[in-house]
Amino acid sequence: MITISNLTKKYGDKLALDNVSFDVKQGEILGFLGPNGAGKSTTMNIITGYISYTDGAVTVDGYDILENPIEVKKHIGYLPEIPPLYVDMTVTAYLEFVYDLKKIKSGNKTGHIQEIINLVKIDDVKNRKIGNLSKGYRQRVGLAGALIGNPDVLILDEPTVGLDPKQIIEIRNVIKNLGKKKTIILSSHILSEISAVCDRVIIISQGKLVAEDTPANLSKKLGSSKRMMFTVSGDKEKAEEILTSFNKISNVICTSTDGDTHTFEFDTELDSNDRKQLFFAFAENEIPILEQKDTEVSLEDIFLKLTDDIKEDKNESDI
Repeated sequence: MITISNLTKKYGDKLALDNVSFDVKQGEILGFLGPNGAGKSTTMNIITGYISYTDGAVTVDGYDILENPIEVKKHIGYLPEIPPLYVDMTVTAYLEFVYDLKKIKSGNKTGHIQEIINLVKIDDVKNRKIGNLSKGYRQRVGLAGALIGNPDVLILDEPTVGLDPKQIIEIRNVIKNLGKKKTIILSSHILSEISAVCDRVIIISQGKLVAEDTPANLSKKLGSSKRMMFTVSGDKEKAEEILTSFNKISNVICTSTDGDTHTFEFDTELDSNDRKQLFFAFAENEIPILEQKDTEVSLEDIFLKLTDDIKEDKNESDI
């Protein structure tokens, strides 16, 4: 449904996007991740036709966004992080305005708008002025506006920002259901949300694409060494010294301390014999092991590793 080929964007001398390429399939929910300034918003603004690009090509449902901009926009519903709402309008009046703005010529206008109001659960505020609504309700109104006209593609930038936990779950479920028929690009800083909703993840950093796969596959690729959690009682410095003395243990961090109880997490390639040696090392130093368990490499771990790596490469190239 969406094809991005060698996309490059420059703002003067600043390279915002550097030869980025990826596809998004029909009925796929794509998680779009990156630190602030990585190029996420620039990419989404290019896809929606809001800004142009320096080089490359972008097509939506086979239409080039430069050659057929109006046709492309007919296929896209866009929810920016801060929805451009008219606060003096009522919710219904605003959605009717969006309907007319999109020049939708066929169908039942009133019925279509009411269907979307029901979908995003804003029926109880549909006759209120948008300026009197909470941030969470405004976000829902913005999502309703993006859905007007039943577009094939949804570009959602932080769709759950400002929502309470119950509302977040409700909107996630809406997005999941929409993803059965529509193509969705979802940008969010809540990485657990990306893991829960998205079929595939793209991570960009410093304008470069650094990863593209399912969350599960990324964990496997970057998790060749397992992650382990150890909770011990006793001397913190000595416990850390024991852990770092093993060649097959790396990235040791103390995640919490409560009195003389300390929890460590670390990457490990220890086999069963190594684990015995680790147990005896703690026993000899009279440091009881209260708990130990393997943990999976999370999307947060993957995100931090990849974006930190690209920053280090960038810094080294600047030397």
